[in-house]
Amino acid sequence: MMRRLLLAVVLVLMAAPAFAVNPDEVLADPALEARARALSAELRCMVCQNQSIDDSNADLAKDLRLLVRERITDGDSDEAVLNYIVSRYGEFVLLKPRVSMKTVLLWGAPVLLVLAGGLSLLVFARKRAGKPTGSKLTADEQARLTELLKK
Repeated sequence: MMRRLLLAVVLVLMAAPAFAVNPDEVLADPALEARARALSAELRCMVCQNQSIDDSNADLAKDLRLLVRERITDGDSDEAVLNYIVSRYGEFVLLKPRVSMKTVLLWGAPVLLVLAGGLSLLVFARKRAGKPTGSKLTADEQARLTELLKK
């Protein structure tokens, strides 16, 4: 009995994202609906943040889904729809950020910092290797050392 209940709960939870797009949002033209689904899969829900607006039940996600469908029915291209939404919500709304100077700097900066740190450690170690590590022996210590080495 417990296994069946657990299985039923798991099945219901797995189907939850399927309920995100409501039937009243679906476009009549299947080609336009496919474009809308593809675009909404690329956009981040600003409430859930790790879900696409296609999978989210949040009100803001619904508004964005409707906005995408409205722009598509107005004749905008996919790129124009994405540009419009990015202009209103910023680059963060894209699940896969565009490659730009900002993203290259964001992803490249840690690598550059590690390389710079390694290079500075290497330079520091080489400078330190050439320097003597102690003070010079006094005349008495040098004589004692010579006497010990002769034995």
